[in-house]
Amino acid sequence: MPMSLQCFANRLIISAKRINALKKKMNFLKRQVLFSQRTVGLVHRPKRNPKGITNADRNARKSDNKLKRNFKSDKPLEKCVTDITEIKGKDDKLYVSAIFDCFDVTVLGLAMDTNMKAQLCVATLNNAYTSHPEISGCIYHSDRGTQYTSQLYRDRINELGIIQSMNSDGGRCHDNARCESMWARLKDELFYSRNLKSTDFTVAQLKKMVWKYFMSYWNNRRIGSSNDGLPPKVKRDRYYAALPMVA
Repeated sequence: MPMSLQCFANRLIISAKRINALKKKMNFLKRQVLFSQRTVGLVHRPKRNPKGITNADRNARKSDNKLKRNFKSDKPLEKCVTDITEIKGKDDKLYVSAIFDCFDVTVLGLAMDTNMKAQLCVATLNNAYTSHPEISGCIYHSDRGTQYTSQLYRDRINELGIIQSMNSDGGRCHDNARCESMWARLKDELFYSRNLKSTDFTVAQLKKMVWKYFMSYWNNRRIGSSNDGLPPKVKRDRYYAALPMVA
């Protein structure tokens, strides 16, 4: 190898080694900064409740677990998951109920209130059906909370022709892990990563924040690894655009 090429190759090797050394140093510094922030309370590590916030009614009739933790779907409105999360506000607690499409994690329906009665879940279902009437016939998965086993909720499920699915007995949040991860992202991106506290906002303010986050940002602009780096709307539009034209 000519001397000039040999020198050039040696410089590349040295540069690569320096880059790797810098990367290691940066990662070390990041860990040190994160440790320091946690020590003084600047980083909030949310507490996860493995049991969720809904309570199961042991005497109520249950539906089978038809998803069995398989949250993948090849087309829209084939499988949906739903759940409720609690956000503490300045003046009250806000309960957020949402329905996610397993195909692209689009939020199909959203409802919020200061209680988590069955009416909240029915309102979520009605909102989803108004926007997406094709939801009829889909597998609709939830935990075994009293809201989802109530007669009011079951009647509405049957009216819409939806196939109800529930967590296995004793399965807890793992059978509905998709929703758990959505709630974690919501709270992290709205509050924790921005060093904000939900208790600094009123329920009315929280409602606006959650609605804007899901229905504007999440559905239309937020990219996700489960969608191959695409926002839900883009993935859904591409799916329908690729379907053959019906004569």
